[in-house]
Amino acid sequence: MKTITIKDRTFGGGSINEIDLRLESEEITVKDLIISRVKREVEIYNSEMDVAYSGLVVPNKIEELLNRKKSGSRRKVDFEKQSYQALAGFQNNQFFVIINDKQVDDLEQRIDVLSIKEVEFIKLTPLVGG
Repeated sequence: MKTITIKDRTFGGGSINEIDLRLESEEITVKDLIISRVKREVEIYNSEMDVAYSGLVVPNKIEELLNRKKSGSRRKVDFEKQSYQALAGFQNNQFFVIINDKQVDDLEQRIDVLSIKEVEFIKLTPLVGG
């Protein structure tokens, strides 16, 4: 098992967000990496009432309004919906994934987890609609 830190950056290089991700397998696909990342973000948001959602996919305005705190509770973010939007965003070049200073461009590309030193997600446009 290895813990990696994923860094979100803007196209200009500015830092947006960081999230630690524990990977169980020694080898994963880019698709698995994206899904694992989204799953972790949703778990954090859904379990901690005071944390703002800063995930890969930004909930649309209607969902954002529904998720606001009301009487100490809020609606949970849907992991499957967020994952679908993130994978579609990757395929539509809304963000790039850089691993060890090399861009990966295929969801089925296999990655040796033990060789990962740095993972960056470069957001080109906000991924809205999750």
